[in-house]
Parts: sequence; structure tokens; C-alpha cells
Amino acid sequence: MKQNSRAPGEVEVSAPTAWPLVLAFGFTLVFAGLLTSASVSVLGAVLALAGCVGWFREVFPHEHEEVVPVVLREVSIATKRRVVERLPVATEQVRAWLPLETYPISAGVKGGLAGSVAMAVLACAYGLLRTGSIWYPINLLGAVVYAPSEVPSAAQFNSFHPIIFFIALILHIVTSILVGLLYGAMLPMFARHPIVLGGLIAPVLWSGLLYSIMNILNPVLGSHIDWVWFMASQFAFGIVAGLVVMRQSRVPTRENLPFVLRVGIEAPGLMPPRENGEKRP
Repeated sequence: MKQNSRAPGEVEVSAPTAWPLVLAFGFTLVFAGLLTSASVSVLGAVLALAGCVGWFREVFPHEHEEVVPVVLREVSIATKRRVVERLPVATEQVRAWLPLETYPISAGVKGGLAGSVAMAVLACAYGLLRTGSIWYPINLLGAVVYAPSEVPSAAQFNSFHPIIFFIALILHIVTSILVGLLYGAMLPMFARHPIVLGGLIAPVLWSGLLYSIMNILNPVLGSHIDWVWFMASQFAFGIVAGLVVMRQSRVPTRENLPFVLRVGIEAPGLMPPRENGEKRP
């Protein structure tokens, strides 16, 4: 396209011509004659030659052009990206599930381990005061492996047995962690006086439950246990575990989050902002 000194509202473009159609029609007849007759191919060759000459003269020695007025129109730029629907999330809670906050699992584990230490100290003190050996309460706890007809003697209770010690240690740690997790879940329900639940109510309920089923779970321990010291160790466990759990930071409960957040759906409006602080589209 060649532009000369024209008015600002005009432009020169190539003039329309029919010679390309004549050339195409001529070649069509040339190949059609291969299936019909030679005269059709001769006519097609003549038309193709005329089309080549005519099209050539439209370009050389001077290009045929015509002046066309320029029509200005406003160009609107719009994106072709898909419109993503944002999931509606209520900013305020319509109905709250109590408690609003609870302790994490790690708080229950820490409380259970701390309470197990306090309980073990009292149990060993009981063994020293009654029999002069710290292995007595440990062997009683590990006596679950003994059959009722094979109750060990007092000397065996006061001596160290590696296998019994390992069994008692595993039972003590696992049970303490499970009770600590229970404390972490129950203490937020008593927001005003949580230590009452951890240090008084729970030990009494736990001791009463064990008193009724101890002869079934561990007959040897049930026949040799001192319930006064057992209650004291339960109170020590509850107070220490409750204090440790209470010192941990609370986290919001999942029940008060919208459903789309609880199931882990990532959608616009729910995803966290980018590292540079820019909001996601």
C-alpha cells in the first residue's frame, strides 16, 4: 500500500480486479479437460494465460490504486478471560458453635506428658514409703501380662524387670497422652473454672470408673492397689496436665468456619494474598 500526500481522511489502496478469478478458472478448466476433452484444457490454458497477463499489468509497471475515505470509529478493548464467580462467605457468624476456641492437639500431648511425670513421682514415692522400692508400683502396672494364677511374690514386685518396666512405661505414656488429649478437648467447655474440671471433677470420674473395672482390666493391680495414693496421683496428674494445657494458645474451632473453608476449597476471595501483598483476582 502506497500513501501519497492525500487528505487526512483518505488513503490509497490497491484497486479491485477480476483477473485472479480468471486465472483460477483457467487452471480449473485445464485440469477438468484431463477428464473430459482436450478442447476444455485448451480453453483453460487460454484463460489462464489471459489471467496471468491481466494480473501482471495490474501491478507493473504501475500499481493500480484507488482512493478510499477513512472512517474513524471508537475501538473498545475488552478482555476475553473467563469471569470467575466468587463464593459468598459470611463475614459474621449467624450461629456460633461453642466453644469458639479450643486447644490444639499438641497442647493435650504436652499436658499428658507433664501429668504423667507428676503421677510417676507420686507413685514412686508411694513405693518407697510402703515397700522401700520404686519398682513396686511399676511392676504393679506392668502386671497386666501376668495370669491371675501366676501372681509374683513380694520380692519380685520390689525388683527390677526390664520387660515389665518397658510394658509399664508404654502403658503409662500412652494412657497419659490420651487423657491429656481429652483434657485439651474438655477444658474449653469450662471457661471460667477449667482447673476445677482438670484437677477435681475428671480425676474423681476417672478413678470411679477404674475402681469399677480394675478387677477386669488388671486383676493383680486391682488386688494390690492403694486407692488413697491412686486418687492422690490422679489429682496430681489432673492439676499438672490442666495447668500445662491452659498455658497453650487457643485456636478457633473448625465448626465456626464456612463450609467451603472447612472442605479446603480454593476459590477467589478465599485464597490468601500473594507474597507481595497483592490481592488475588
